[in-house]
Amino acid sequence: MPPLHVLRVFVGDGGAGGNPLGVFLDGGGVPEGDRQMVAADLGFSETVFVEDPGQDRLRIFTPKEELPFAGHPLVGTAWLLTSEGFDVSALHPPAGEVPVRVEGDVTFISGRPEWAPPFEHIELSSSTEVETLAGPPDDHDLAGAWAWEDEEAGYVRARVFPVRLGIEEGETTGAHAVRLAARLGPTIVIRQGEGFLIFAGPRPDGTVEIGGRTELVEVREHYASTNEGGIP
Repeated sequence: MPPLHVLRVFVGDGGAGGNPLGVFLDGGGVPEGDRQMVAADLGFSETVFVEDPGQDRLRIFTPKEELPFAGHPLVGTAWLLTSEGFDVSALHPPAGEVPVRVEGDVTFISGRPEWAPPFEHIELSSSTEVETLAGPPDDHDLAGAWAWEDEEAGYVRARVFPVRLGIEEGETTGAHAVRLAARLGPTIVIRQGEGFLIFAGPRPDGTVEIGGRTELVEVREHYASTNEGGIP
């Protein structure tokens, strides 16, 4: 099993928050038939397998299924490849080409709203109402609840419940941010989870750019559980 990089993505001010992400830079070293099992064993909301760092082709898995596109995995992987010395202008998940740019300590990617899961967008009256939710409104299994914190400044409070994808609640959900920013525009800052920040805004070509800060937590070995006692 190749080494696993564990990251925190969409880190807030002062290093707060950050959604855990697992990335195998040598994802080709994990057999295709084992990747779903490995993602489930790790338990991160998403795990990335980079198939070819030079071409920036990759696959993304939740604990339950493969995704063609996802926000925080792409932001985190773009940051990691750049920090490892690769010249990254775009990533290539199954959905299509995803442009990448870096501005200071923030890494941005762009994606099409239709690539993201079809989240229900549920606007609530206040950020307090969002924060006190006990679960997804009306038991939706793929929903984002949001409210303006400061509409004039473009600040939004959100919580996302992608239960259908095997995730009870997403601490930060870039794919939802892509769809929400396409609806709200022009530029918004989404506070999701505890101190997590996502910068998002529509682009003239119909894509939406999202970005955030990423930090490396650790590099470690991982041996997934199997009926035979593990993958060598």
